[in-house]
Amino acid sequence: MSWTHILLAVSPALAICWYIFHKDRYEKEPLWLVLLAFVFGAFSVIPAIISTLIGGQFFSISESFINTGLYAFLVVALCEEFAKFFFLRYIFFKRKEFNEPYDGIVYAIMIGMGFATFENILYVSDGGTSVGLMRMVTAVPAHAIFAISMGFHIGLSKFDLTHRNELMRRALIYPILLHGAYDFLLMQQNIPMLSLLAFIGLYFCVKNVRYILNQSNNHSPFHPNE
Repeated sequence: MSWTHILLAVSPALAICWYIFHKDRYEKEPLWLVLLAFVFGAFSVIPAIISTLIGGQFFSISESFINTGLYAFLVVALCEEFAKFFFLRYIFFKRKEFNEPYDGIVYAIMIGMGFATFENILYVSDGGTSVGLMRMVTAVPAHAIFAISMGFHIGLSKFDLTHRNELMRRALIYPILLHGAYDFLLMQQNIPMLSLLAFIGLYFCVKNVRYILNQSNNHSPFHPNE
């Protein structure tokens, strides 16, 4: 794998990490903890792969809508998003540095982009430049959307004790649904044009990212109006 391919594989996720970290307006997270989240994200690929291999014994991509849907949602999306959620919920959620809702997005993005980087290296090493360029504008932004959804809800749950359980469930369920729908539209073999809906949906999600980030920042206890 050449240095060009390595750069192509890692730069999209690193750019997203920088953007999200930069958007943390009021109290930035310690750099060492952010880097640790990224490392845990890369590590989360391992349990996700193992779970996917096991689940793949029961469901797989086929001409059956139902079988492909079960594979997309229950095998790929569930395994991958739960692996990310586990580290976010049971390691970073409890940290004293997690002291504003936006921190949920920061840590979720770092975990998600660590995952996406490791995965991207595997794909680019096998598929080359064309695969790297395609994933730069599809798979990597998609993982970022899943992470932002997870981080937004888990960030709110940290400080909303009344609705904590509901928000925590959303932090896991919403990314699974988004991820599963995205993968299903790309995996299904019956109606090729349906694949376009995955990219259209991704486009509209990306357009709303700034609004979600602003909403999360506005709930910060360090906000000047709080």
